[in-house]
Amino acid sequence: MSFNTFVAALVGFGLFIAAIALSTDNFMVFLSGASFILVVGGTLAATFLSYEFRYVLKALGAIASTFAIDRKGRSRLNTEVGRVIRWAYLVQREGIVSLDAEVKKTPGWDGGFLRFGVELITTGYSGEEVKSILANVIESTFDRNMVSASILRNMSVAAPAFGMVGTLIGLIIMLDKMGSDPGAIGIGLAVALVTTLYGIMLARLVFAPAANKIQQREEIFRFRNYMIVEGLAMVADEASPRKIQDHMNSYLDPTIRYDIDRQLKRKSVDDKADSKSAAAKPKAKVKAKPAKKPVAASA
Repeated sequence: MSFNTFVAALVGFGLFIAAIALSTDNFMVFLSGASFILVVGGTLAATFLSYEFRYVLKALGAIASTFAIDRKGRSRLNTEVGRVIRWAYLVQREGIVSLDAEVKKTPGWDGGFLRFGVELITTGYSGEEVKSILANVIESTFDRNMVSASILRNMSVAAPAFGMVGTLIGLIIMLDKMGSDPGAIGIGLAVALVTTLYGIMLARLVFAPAANKIQQREEIFRFRNYMIVEGLAMVADEASPRKIQDHMNSYLDPTIRYDIDRQLKRKSVDDKADSKSAAAKPKAKVKAKPAKKPVAASA
């Protein structure tokens, strides 16, 4: 679970509850089943009318996914650069054919994008062809994944609108009864405004934040993919690993850029440490086997 998302949601709803608790003793005035049903039901009805059923379900599921840890974040970018550079060294030593074995090892968490890129290289496409094909994949994937964000933004607009509808209904009922009991105007108005409150809370604490987080994650993922494309295209053209490093690092923040020399130095230190530890291990003593007793010759 994403800790910061969970804490932010907890703080947001906690402030709302704390404000009520500090302002009044009559908590029940903020609870209205009819208002909740009107806002949520109306928002869902308008959304299902506007979009295809499966896309709406996907958007609702995306709300829960915002609480999951993002596997597409910037912390993975340095690792991705290192993987492509390792492939470049492999191609330098053994040729493009050596990447065939790497296809099966390539992680599939990204929808198979990286795996598909390696397959294009082993098929024999040039760097420009690899870049063109993968650019189409990136943009089409981004457009598909952004549908959920678009639907949630539409829901963030619809929720306050249905909250206002509930308020208008409450006001009409209140005004209809005003002649018989003028003292009930204040209570009736308070109940009528609860619906607007529900609509605004759902819009500003659920639908809009979820849409923004989905968009940000997809933009990071698209950025990551374009960086990968740059490296894969150069691997297809059999460019040197250092050139690939420089091109891919141009996409990254200076604090997370990949450094071949540092990695090689670290590897050298690790190898020396391993060799020292192996040499320091005491050799196991071999027990001498007891000598066989001579067998007496039979008379």
